[in-house]
Amino acid sequence: MTEQGFRGPQVCKIVGITYRQLDYWARTDLVRPSVMDANGSGTQRLYSFRDLLELKVIKQMLDAGLALQSARKAVESLRKFGNDVSSVRIVIEGPKIVIAETEEQWLDLMRDGQGVFSFNLAPVVEELNDQQRLFEMPHAAGQ
Repeated sequence: MTEQGFRGPQVCKIVGITYRQLDYWARTDLVRPSVMDANGSGTQRLYSFRDLLELKVIKQMLDAGLALQSARKAVESLRKFGNDVSSVRIVIEGPKIVIAETEEQWLDLMRDGQGVFSFNLAPVVEELNDQQRLFEMPHAAGQ
């Protein structure tokens, strides 16, 4: 069974970004579509749920005022971490990015740092799950 892919316009609605941002991020290898990449004129990119998660994390970091380079590092750290990221937090302290797997790790990092940004992925995963269900409903098939 092939993984469900999300087309560009769907991704933009779900994540809350413009198509121009999505295209730029794909062309600069920030987040490439992992289900199917564009292969010449007229082909579509198809993004996985994991791609959506990475895009949403980037969007939230940019909204929080972080630089795109920090978001890039955070996504790279997430990729190295592995598959189940639903309960982790991304902690950014200056140039340092840490993936905290437990609440204790997160609290230790927060205790030590000043000017620390922390992103909890659990609500992001839940929000994306809700959005994904909307696109799987029969009335949304033509979108």
